[in-house]
Amino acid sequence: MVRDYYHLCCRYRGRPVEIRDRFGRIHRGIIDRVTPSHVYIRPIRARGPRSFGGFGFGFFGFGAAAFAIAIGAIVALSLIPFWFFW
Repeated sequence: MVRDYYHLCCRYRGRPVEIRDRFGRIHRGIIDRVTPSHVYIRPIRARGPRSFGGFGFGFFGFGAAAFAIAIGAIVALSLIPFWFFW
């Protein structure tokens, strides 16, 4: 299962995703890089003061630092469409 998420993360590199981990946390961001043990994502931030259902209207900040999520902790990974932010 871990190997499947590794390959999935490699395939979705550079794309906006939502990752749910086994601790119940939800991480939304752009996959920046992938190692055999971690996936690094840049967080998605809202441009304006409004937020819609936890997602931000607008797009992400490229200056945001990427943070790591252990691949072994991933229980779900799904793509977020770019048009959702515009």
